Amino acid sequence: MFETLSDRLTSVFSSLRSKGRLSDADIDATTREIRIALLEADVALPVVKAFVAQVKERARGSEVSGALNPAQQVVKIVNEELIAILGGETRRLRFAKTPPTVIMLAGLQGAGKTTLAGKLARWLREQGHVPLLVAADLQRPNAVNQLQVMGERAGVVTYAPEPGNGVGDPIEVARQSIEVARQKQHDVVLIDTAGRLGIDQEMMKQAADIRDAVSPDEVLFVVDAMIGQDAVTTAQAFMEGVGFDGVVLTKLDGDARGGAALSVRHITGKPIMFASTGEKLEDFDAFHPDRMASRILDMGDVLTLIEQAQKTFDEEQAAKMAGKLTSGENFTLEDFLEQMMMVQKMGPIKNLLGMMPGMGQMRDQLDSIDDRDLDRIAAIIRSMTPGERSDPKIINGSRRARIAAGSGVTVTAVSNLITRFYEAQKMMKRMAGGMGIPGMPGGRNKAAKQQKKNKKGRRVSGDPRKAALGKPAPSPEDDAAPPKKGGLLGNLGGGPKLPPGMQLPPGFDPSKFQLPGDDKK
Repeated sequence: MFETLSDRLTSVFSSLRSKGRLSDADIDATTREIRIALLEADVALPVVKAFVAQVKERARGSEVSGALNPAQQVVKIVNEELIAILGGETRRLRFAKTPPTVIMLAGLQGAGKTTLAGKLARWLREQGHVPLLVAADLQRPNAVNQLQVMGERAGVVTYAPEPGNGVGDPIEVARQSIEVARQKQHDVVLIDTAGRLGIDQEMMKQAADIRDAVSPDEVLFVVDAMIGQDAVTTAQAFMEGVGFDGVVLTKLDGDARGGAALSVRHITGKPIMFASTGEKLEDFDAFHPDRMASRILDMGDVLTLIEQAQKTFDEEQAAKMAGKLTSGENFTLEDFLEQMMMVQKMGPIKNLLGMMPGMGQMRDQLDSIDDRDLDRIAAIIRSMTPGERSDPKIINGSRRARIAAGSGVTVTAVSNLITRFYEAQKMMKRMAGGMGIPGMPGGRNKAAKQQKKNKKGRRVSGDPRKAALGKPAPSPEDDAAPPKKGGLLGNLGGGPKLPPGMQLPPGFDPSKFQLPGDDKK
């Protein structure tokens, strides 16, 4: 959503890096470009004015003029001001001292309240809570059925005593749900309320009546991030008519310009608490202003990437796999498939790579990534027998043809996968050995082995005096040493002595010894 804004800001800062000192003209030009970038991103004009004024004031202060790298200091200022506009700190849910905690969702129809209710319920369940979904949207057709389906997918109970479709009293349903939650020991109640296509008095009155009936601990305003300036207008109307404690942004994965996210917090003064970034139930998380600012400035979001990995990967399984990776041994195609499936659970590969710093400059390459390639690789590996997965060396031409037919790909695709797997195996072994670099895992052992090898085969100087000085004194064990390669006759010409107990016949002359074929030596 913030691609346009991110590209514009990145180009603005790249022009500053070549300047060792920033003049007032440079600061004016930079803030002008920032203003244009924000306006193009559909950020509200009052927010743009306040943001640019604050950046300009700080850029002309001592923190930039006295900095060794003024350009980096300006980027730091813009980052800090973006974090401030987005809320400063992450706002957590307030839970009631005496359960259940009541959370009421409000917003326009089409903003995604019902879907968000299922996502929030799943998120709370993963946090260790036992939520109860309440179907209080009795106006929209099939709203009750939709919430029940979302509850089943999230593994959460749904309270829906009325069929909906215009039948039932939503205020009474909301009031009864609190008592049901106490009886069934649900510690969180999520109330999905009705919306309208636009702001009207009937909707405002119904939402206010539900609020008065259940006294919610949190009222969350759900806003579609793709509607731009209308998001600010709607938020102001809800703030005056019903009131809310926090904002939830939906459809952040859309192609809109994202100005609503930068405007709602500043206009209403209420924090953005959650963000929905996709259609799946797991595409939902708490909103972190600092991480969002880093994404906008193309600094990446490594913390979120780490958190997603921690949620997806089992600790024991990860430790076991880490042992295989560091040793470089016994890593099979079965392990490769297992790791690939784990990565897929974290989300689309494009989104994961997009969290890395600097990936905004490689957006075209990221757009070309197709997650179906991973599905094809999985199909190839699953078409192999267990023996072929553990030892790909046995895969000959006929086996490759069978695997290709079973997975619906070409024989070349199977060969390419096996080749890449061998290359990855070699790379892991080199990494396990530390590549001979001191300080890397395995590097010390490899260096010690090399040092021992050098001791065994140390070079002897060509100078006889130096060779005599460096030659160790003969030991009694040398006489008992086995003969060197070349056989017994190879030891007769001034070489090591014969083993004890072996003597040549009297009068034996090696020069007259005749080999088969009349070859004399």
